[in-house]
Amino acid sequence: MGILNVTPDSFSDGGQHDTLELATKQALRLLDEGADILDIGGESTRPGAAEVSIVEEIKRTVPVIMAIRAATKDFDADPLISIDTRKPDVAEAAILAGADIWNDVSALGFDSRSPEVAADLACPVILMHAQGTPEIMQDDPTYGDPVEDILDWLKQRVDIVCAAGVERSAITLDPGIGFGKRQEHNLAILRHFERFKELGFPLLMGASRKSFIGRIDGSNPDDRLGGSIAASLWAAQAGAGILRVHDVPETVQAIRVWDAINAS
Repeated sequence: MGILNVTPDSFSDGGQHDTLELATKQALRLLDEGADILDIGGESTRPGAAEVSIVEEIKRTVPVIMAIRAATKDFDADPLISIDTRKPDVAEAAILAGADIWNDVSALGFDSRSPEVAADLACPVILMHAQGTPEIMQDDPTYGDPVEDILDWLKQRVDIVCAAGVERSAITLDPGIGFGKRQEHNLAILRHFERFKELGFPLLMGASRKSFIGRIDGSNPDDRLGGSIAASLWAAQAGAGILRVHDVPETVQAIRVWDAINAS
């Protein structure tokens, strides 16, 4: 899953693709580099980020989705597009514009209508764990046992969204590295990532360029390629089926080499 943030303030690539031309060009580059899914986000959810209005988020994302569909209409296969949003109105507009997947960092919990809207859209959904909203999530995240607590929370969210009519076969889960987690919580999630397979759903790992890497070696977001690949490989061998990354060609190469060694 290649990350395409059409925002001015995302932690790593904010402002780099915030025009229609730049965003479409980057989308085509990510596909050429080997991305299977394009994840389009119009609201930064980095720690401390402010909420964006529904109108603004739609304005940022829907034209990009439509432009990507137009630019890839002659491809042998339509690329998969996910909309990275907490808001059901944004998700609905994006799906109608051509997106395939709803990727929600609030696990369909930001708006009480979200589970019902997701059921009506009948699209695949990605449910991510987060403790608190982006504005406050890093103020004082606390867990008894982070892995057990997140497992229990994800089970509860699955029950809620399925009760609203979302099919279990449509669900992928993400433990939410960096979303309301201290360093020790992030490392525990990665160390015991295979535990999340117990829930019986496909798993997504989104560790690319995140601050837990910088806390290990002091690097800034643009210098975390090695750490991002290390986390991706660890998660892949532990059961992650989707890797959400900024650096697509390097991650694709790493996975191909890992696969070749594993199959030899």
